[in-house]
Amino acid sequence: MCRGGRWTGSRRRKVAGGAGRAGDAARDDEQRGRNARWPVGEVAEVNGVGPDGRRRCAVVRVGGVPGFVGRRHELARLVGALRAAPSVVLVEGEAGTGKSALVRQALTEVGLAPERVLTGYCHPLAEPVPYGPVLDALRRSGPLLAEVSPLPPSTGALRPWLPDLGAWLPQEVAGGDERYRLVQGVRALLGVLGGVVLLIEDAQWADRASRDLLLLLARDPLPGLSLVVTYRAEETEAGVPVLGAVYRCPPGVAGGVVRLGPLGETAVRELVAKEWGTDVAPELAAVLSERSGGLPVAVVEDLAALRASGPHPEPVSALATAELPRGLRDTVVERLAGLGPDALVVAETVAVLDEPAGEETIGEVAQLSAERVAAGLVEALRAGVLAESTAARYGFRGEPARRVAYRRIPGPLRSALHRRAIAVLDGREPRPLARIAEHTRALGDREAWQRVAEAAAEQAAEQGDPGAAGLLLRELLAEAELAPERRVRAARALSAIAANAADDTASTAALAGIVADPRLPIADRGEIRLTLGLRMAVQGGDRAGFAQIERAADELAERPARAARALVALAMNERDGAGAAARDRMAHAAAALEVEPDEEVTAAYRATLLTFQAREGDPELWPELDRLPRDSTNPEVVRQTTRALYNVGDIALDTGHDQRAGRLLAESRALARQAAIAYVECYSRIALLRLDGLAGRWQGLEERFAALGTEFPDVAMAGAERAMLLGRLAAARGRLSVARAEFTSAARYGERESQVTAAIRAAAGLGALELAERGGAEAAVVVAPAVAIMRQAGAWARSAELLPLAVETARAVGDIDAARHLTEEAAEALVGIDAPAAHAGLELARGYLLDGLGGAEDGGAAEAFRRARDAWRAIGRPYEAARAEERLARVLAEHDAQAAAERLAAAEATFTTLGAASDAARCQHVRRDLGLGRMASPGRRGYGEALSPRERQVAELVGQGASNQDIAQALFLSPRTVEHHVASVLRKLGVGRKDVAEALAAR
Repeated sequence: MCRGGRWTGSRRRKVAGGAGRAGDAARDDEQRGRNARWPVGEVAEVNGVGPDGRRRCAVVRVGGVPGFVGRRHELARLVGALRAAPSVVLVEGEAGTGKSALVRQALTEVGLAPERVLTGYCHPLAEPVPYGPVLDALRRSGPLLAEVSPLPPSTGALRPWLPDLGAWLPQEVAGGDERYRLVQGVRALLGVLGGVVLLIEDAQWADRASRDLLLLLARDPLPGLSLVVTYRAEETEAGVPVLGAVYRCPPGVAGGVVRLGPLGETAVRELVAKEWGTDVAPELAAVLSERSGGLPVAVVEDLAALRASGPHPEPVSALATAELPRGLRDTVVERLAGLGPDALVVAETVAVLDEPAGEETIGEVAQLSAERVAAGLVEALRAGVLAESTAARYGFRGEPARRVAYRRIPGPLRSALHRRAIAVLDGREPRPLARIAEHTRALGDREAWQRVAEAAAEQAAEQGDPGAAGLLLRELLAEAELAPERRVRAARALSAIAANAADDTASTAALAGIVADPRLPIADRGEIRLTLGLRMAVQGGDRAGFAQIERAADELAERPARAARALVALAMNERDGAGAAARDRMAHAAAALEVEPDEEVTAAYRATLLTFQAREGDPELWPELDRLPRDSTNPEVVRQTTRALYNVGDIALDTGHDQRAGRLLAESRALARQAAIAYVECYSRIALLRLDGLAGRWQGLEERFAALGTEFPDVAMAGAERAMLLGRLAAARGRLSVARAEFTSAARYGERESQVTAAIRAAAGLGALELAERGGAEAAVVVAPAVAIMRQAGAWARSAELLPLAVETARAVGDIDAARHLTEEAAEALVGIDAPAAHAGLELARGYLLDGLGGAEDGGAAEAFRRARDAWRAIGRPYEAARAEERLARVLAEHDAQAAAERLAAAEATFTTLGAASDAARCQHVRRDLGLGRMASPGRRGYGEALSPRERQVAELVGQGASNQDIAQALFLSPRTVEHHVASVLRKLGVGRKDVAEALAAR
């Protein structure tokens, strides 16, 4: 029973729940109450009936359990080990990383009955009870013992230790070594229980006897037993492994060490979404990740504090002024409190330095001798306060821990440390001005900080670190009392940096604030507004930026060359009728450059002319590219060369010059990296991924696009191109609802973008879905506006995707005159145009126009489809070639069944190779409908436990997240047939639905 906070009637002691107990507040998911019977959260005292029918009293945590996210690899390892008993798994991680949550999730997935999980907890007691955690775990075995009879005599040795199990344990047999009899009793009891998990939590606090017992169980595990031990490596005695240095996982025993580190920002965002039941802004996830150091328990505590303090329209702002999570603070404070004087000074010095530092630097700032620094470091390292970040460089284990330690330093001592740090850093060459600026600001000297910060930004830009320079400049511009001259210099410097940045949203916002400042001279405002407009229109994909550029052109009237740069930028807009004025603007720009020649603006003018030539499919384009200056010493000239190479390479994908596009994009990527033009490098990488998709290299494309999106989260084009790629792949695989969502997302980008290509391509993807699912009338709603956009912009050289779909849609609604008119209009527009893809699309359109008209027209349709197929093959696009081949087969079926069957088989084989399961299934369906017979096969055979070809198709779709309805639609199967195939797949793979992709990859 439980009286006055102490356990009576057994050897177990209650650990008080106050903040003073070691690490208690920081371990919401790491201490008592983690058994599946008890939730985790606030501390409460609970009385109730235990699983053996007896009254129980315990201090448990109730409330919200920290959600489990991520950790897929670690979870798979643990689940695999639990399913392959005997097994021994050591789960290692610092406080709050979610070790217990991982174990609970694994036990849930394995589906083990709760009574078969015997859990014991170690506590940070001065004198732990010998064998305490193991005996606590065994005390829970009463319900299992009721089914086992009789027990071996050796289990009688446990009667004095486990009086609650006296009803089942035999009488103790006296004699021999007590410790030996106890160990044998434990082994015997676990042996008769069979198929249990012995879970020992927080083993870093285990007594020596318990660790020895666990070592014996681990080195010679019993059949059916899974031993799972969680611990914090940084708190084990002298850093020795929890089961000792001699332990090695025995042969034939599953398991090993599973190490958990902090969650990444993506996983933190997933955790927040899971806890709140809705998606969250990336900014909130970033702040929570930074505050928590990636510790799940700290994220959950922050979220609970946000809920408790009322609704917050701006949660990011609320967190900016909030204390760090209490659990995290208490853990750090407790560790600091246990340090000796020298170790504490070392830790405080490292907290002030705010970067990993060597012994010499620490000693100079702390004013300690080398011997005292070394001793202090050793103590701080062993206490888990500091870590060796890199060789001989020491810092805190995470930024939140450093911040807690920093705030505990008394003000006068903190200021003295900052002054000494400045003196030490001043003596280095080159002077680390950014670090000096931080220490200066910490001293509260605003004038000195502004002076040093401006110099530090210039130094960072010269050293090729625009991110650091931009941050310093934004902080400067946020100063209310900044001298006008310094404000202008900082604004222009930030503008220059932002011009080449890929995803610097903060700088874009800062520039928007700057141009609203009436204190700026008009021409300077025009320079900054020009950069702002370019960032909005180019990097942001928002043609509203052209309104800013137009205003900038007026503000730059006294600087003709810069006004010319604005006019060149305005000429790039194809939307809202602006394309018609492009030539006039280029002419005015040329005239301005006659008045004020400028090498850099001339380079921009030349790059834009080349872009126009590429858009129009000008055959004279290619020799002009060779004359671009690649080796100029002027960075802006190189930037414009890089821009020209990218623009032409990207448009070459639209016009069908795929091989040339690959070479140009590879060159633009290399030049952009060399010249530190981040956004052009990003764009080039996006276009190269698109080229892989067009060339049929689909393997891993989604993952590579996702990685690029993580690297450049604010680049709008990355999201749009990824959506179009995923839509294309989803449609080919039969996931039409996913494809629709992706193309709709891309269409929203296309509506904002200044170039018409994205809108045309997104409409083609969405229109094809409408035509397949809902018919011609619905498709026409999407296609007709896109054709109008294409016609207004004169973008016939980029019509490869939209033109044939528009003609097919017109035929579907019975408007053959519109189909014929559009085909003839395109044919006339494409005369003399160097655009292989557009010509292939025109042949496909001719095929759709003539198909089904009968007589000689059918022969014309077959020839058109054949020419389209050959053209796509020559370009290097197997998917488009296969689509044309399939249409050719359909036309041939009425007059030449053998040739039709061969063409259909070839198309199906290509689709199958690509992984276009829905297209391959459609070919099979068409073959049956047209009576063309089956593809040659070696005959039906049994597949045993291997997947049949149809089951593999189904498994691949399941692995991609398709529902049974999606699969039925994609593979032209009945729902009942799909249910049968899915059940067979799950049985053969031995996994649940969400693990199918991983199981397939492992085969």
